[in-house]
Amino acid sequence: MVEERQLHGEGSDRKRKKGDMGRAEFLRQSTDKRERLEQLEENKRRRVEESGDVKTPIYATHFSQEDIENEQRRPKKKVAVLLGYSGTGYYGMQLSERFKTIEGELFPALVAAGAISKANAADPKKSSLVRCARTDKGVHAAGNIVSLKLMVDDPNIRVWNIQVTNKSFSCYLMCDSRVYEYLLPSHCLLPPHPKTYIGRKIIEFAEKEGDMDNYKARQEEVATYWEDVNETYIKPILEQTPEDIREIVEKAFIHDHPNIPGDDDKPSGVAASGSQLWPSAVIHNHPRKEEILKAMKAVKAAYLEAKRTYRIPPSRLARLQSALDRYVGTKNFYNYTIQKKFGDPSAKRHIKSFKVNPTPVIINGTEWLSLKVHGQSFMMHQIRKMVSMAAQIVRCGCDPERINESFGPNRIGIPKAPGLGLLLERPVFDIFNKKVAKLGKDPIDFDRFENEINEFKQREIYSRIFEEEEKNHPFYTYFNHIDSYPQEAFLYVTSGGIPAARLDPPHEIRKEKLARQSEREALAAVEGESEDEDIPDNGEEGG
Repeated sequence: MVEERQLHGEGSDRKRKKGDMGRAEFLRQSTDKRERLEQLEENKRRRVEESGDVKTPIYATHFSQEDIENEQRRPKKKVAVLLGYSGTGYYGMQLSERFKTIEGELFPALVAAGAISKANAADPKKSSLVRCARTDKGVHAAGNIVSLKLMVDDPNIRVWNIQVTNKSFSCYLMCDSRVYEYLLPSHCLLPPHPKTYIGRKIIEFAEKEGDMDNYKARQEEVATYWEDVNETYIKPILEQTPEDIREIVEKAFIHDHPNIPGDDDKPSGVAASGSQLWPSAVIHNHPRKEEILKAMKAVKAAYLEAKRTYRIPPSRLARLQSALDRYVGTKNFYNYTIQKKFGDPSAKRHIKSFKVNPTPVIINGTEWLSLKVHGQSFMMHQIRKMVSMAAQIVRCGCDPERINESFGPNRIGIPKAPGLGLLLERPVFDIFNKKVAKLGKDPIDFDRFENEINEFKQREIYSRIFEEEEKNHPFYTYFNHIDSYPQEAFLYVTSGGIPAARLDPPHEIRKEKLARQSEREALAAVEGESEDEDIPDNGEEGG
């Protein structure tokens, strides 16, 4: 015992060194995640430079010493670069030494245009490069801002705009709030198929909790939807399917949504645990496998066509708006991000507004809804999880008060909606603009470029979102995965409430690890991507 106390410095005569501190003191001194990551990158860069093993980042441009010395020195000014981009094919906004990112494309372009000196061409920090809002892999932005020092006497350098600011300007620190848009097909608000796992559980809990009348009232607009689809689209296909394989086709499609065995050369019913769901194993070894697959593909195509032709009534849109209204204000969003606990103060975020456009648009036969959220700041995956939860509330006929309950201490696993539909609309600088207006300077405002931005959104962002859904059906796939996940993880949207699915607060480290592992497995099974995917953007912004 004496040796153990001495090992930890207890009971010894030596005084505590400056760098030695207790756990409480260490936690008080610890920096936030963003600062730690940036410090780690800086330490890594220094070690590489000191060792002489220099690996050039993909965004760096190197010039000879002679070229640098011969370049004419020109004055630099702090500027705000207003830009928009399609995130498809990029690993987020932030610079990465290995991955293709938006800043990684922008910085060398500014070097090539002569806006950054050759002496600073390999290191963005020398130009004080800061982004206003980080975006995740594949996420778009109609308006974002980068601030840095540029040589701006060349009038040909333009993004949306390059605007001179004061020396202390930082687009990240001076941004008041951000506006994001999420595009969602209206068929995502249709109820789960009554024969799926969650479809059965919804009815079961409504009866058990005596909530059937309220549930039916919340699903009034879609009460006969699946009966009508079955009669119009599915029944004719099944009637043409041989009787001895008809049951396999029907059950396979309901229980093993949404992949068809053979689409990717492996059985669709392989769950996250590695076990096979019936009847995928049966189909895989069936002597009439090809005939079954052909019928299944016909059924899937029929379901897709039925959902494409759905047109949402105003009453159902109002239900979605009622759910979105629950997010407005300062709430604890720890259930809507990763690696946060209920007591973490940083999980509290302020949402100014969350609105669905009451006028849907129809593109290629599919009806789309535009959701816009205005908030001071957002955590990783927060917006996608907010959209997913609101959609689940409506489609499952759940009381929208469940969203208020999700801000409480009970941990639940909320899947994140597909990143395809998310884009950064614009950052907002109201406080900064009021100050510069008094000095007679121009505000930082995207309104002057509204026509150009809208044309860019239609051509480069919206069109890609619509085409991707038309080709690969990520929204259809996402919600079908949730509906068919055969465990209790997502039953908080039933009349049973959060107790039907919540993860009990663990009392032992092992139980906590198992609970978190169970949550991660459930989310990974329906999302098709990791919760904390290894991408260059490790900051809080990203939606």
